[in-house]
Amino acid sequence: MTSYKKNSLTLKGAVALGTGVMIGAGIFALLGQVAELSGTWFPYIFIVGAVISGFSAYSYIKVSNAYPSAGGIAMILMKAYGKTTLTAATSVLMALSMIINESLVARTFGSYTMQLFDVEKNSMWVPVLGVALLIFAYIINISGNKIIGKTSQFMSFLKIAGILLFAIGGLWAAKFVIGDLIPSGTNASDYSVASYIGALNYLFI
Repeated sequence: MTSYKKNSLTLKGAVALGTGVMIGAGIFALLGQVAELSGTWFPYIFIVGAVISGFSAYSYIKVSNAYPSAGGIAMILMKAYGKTTLTAATSVLMALSMIINESLVARTFGSYTMQLFDVEKNSMWVPVLGVALLIFAYIINISGNKIIGKTSQFMSFLKIAGILLFAIGGLWAAKFVIGDLIPSGTNASDYSVASYIGALNYLFI
């Protein structure tokens, strides 16, 4: 952390970073899978996931207030368990989970982009676009916190505007009515308890 400059990342930039990650992985990449697993109970599964995630966010707030640091999750683990094997192992697992998450988002980006064209689902362009996205993200990350913050704010704005646009268009196209908020008992019976647990797990990623 010797290269870190205090206040190089603003509050707006930090909020945009968090918002971008939640929208990117939690909505663009996983929303369809969660809906497939939970069926007509999807809106309520999403709310339950939001409440539980809120407790996690609250714990981060309390820890960051007690130990202000740019060290992130690794710092929290060290404060909790000290310089132990458990801390090192958990930090490595956390890093691996982030790599998997980035791969998921990159692959989803490639798949979604190719749907705009008449291209086969297993086309080589899907991984090519995914790798290109990762390279672009890497360039942004090594450009410094100010560039990261400004880029995150711009991308978060685009994501939120896009979600609102698609949500309104989707509700209109589906001819949504308030009665649709009540889950259908017949459809819900087609899904097992394991499906709902799986849906919740996806929301926590």
